[in-house]
Amino acid sequence: MFGWKFVKFQPSDYVLKVKNGKVVREGVGLSFYYYAPTTSVVVVPVSSIDVPFMFEEITNDYQTVTVQGQLTYRIVDYRKTTQILNYTYNLKKNTYLSDDPGKLAQRVINIAKVLTKKQLEQLPLREAIQSSERLAKSITAEIARNEEIEKLGIELMGLSILAIVPNKETLRALEAQAREEILRSADNALYERRNASIQQERRVKENELNTEIAVETKKKQIRETQLDAERSVKQKQNEMKEEQLSFDTALEEKKQELIELTVTNKRAEADAKAYELSAVMNALQGVSPNVLQALTNVGMKPDKLIAIAFQELAENAEKIGQLNITPDLLQGIMSGSAGNGSGAARGAGGR
Repeated sequence: MFGWKFVKFQPSDYVLKVKNGKVVREGVGLSFYYYAPTTSVVVVPVSSIDVPFMFEEITNDYQTVTVQGQLTYRIVDYRKTTQILNYTYNLKKNTYLSDDPGKLAQRVINIAKVLTKKQLEQLPLREAIQSSERLAKSITAEIARNEEIEKLGIELMGLSILAIVPNKETLRALEAQAREEILRSADNALYERRNASIQQERRVKENELNTEIAVETKKKQIRETQLDAERSVKQKQNEMKEEQLSFDTALEEKKQELIELTVTNKRAEADAKAYELSAVMNALQGVSPNVLQALTNVGMKPDKLIAIAFQELAENAEKIGQLNITPDLLQGIMSGSAGNGSGAARGAGGR
């Protein structure tokens, strides 16, 4: 009654009781009596405030993108905030007397927008639409150092950029380009896989060829070893043949020397016999042939004497009228038992 009223605020409100232009009481969640004609109440929210935002900006390559996000702030210096903005509360209508509390959020959004524009102007479209997290961190750091934010007595608790989206035509073009790149990458992957398969097949063939070459090389080495062994055997055989030929040649030379020596000896013997015969002949030149014949018959075997006798009979056959040969004589001649030359003479007679 009489203009005095009671009011009670929530713990989420910071209340300043102003009387005659001076703050007489302040705090969180106050409750008090006040005299309406002379008392004003300033109510500032203590809790954090979430403000979504969405605006368009231009990238470095002159492409329009839409930035969507949200920022969260809270008032930390209530005196500074209330000095700049009017937070006077109408206790009768339970609302603010001005729209300044709503402008605070827009001021923060405008600051974020300016900083976002500054960052996007340095990025091309393709890089800009992929830089949400990096852009949010950069803008948050710059807002924390912003002088206007400090003068407003607020603190930025967080800023997140949900999406940076180009217009529909540009998005379709990017999708088409990305699709072509994906298809091209798929084709390249297919080509690389086929090329890898071809290269692998080539390696397999090269390994097979190298194996065949190694086998042929081993065969060649084995054949060369065999030929070397055969050559060694042939050389040994040739050496043996040469040694045999040398031995045979030496033997033939020895034989030839022996033959020459034998011939020389024979010739010497013949010369000696010829000399002896010549001496005998010289000694017998004056001797009668009958004497020589008799000398020759000395010591001769009976059968040879009989043969000589028959030869003389044959030589004198024209002088012999009749020749009688007894059976005993013939038997003696056949048996070789004739006694002597005289017996032969007795057994034969002629006239």
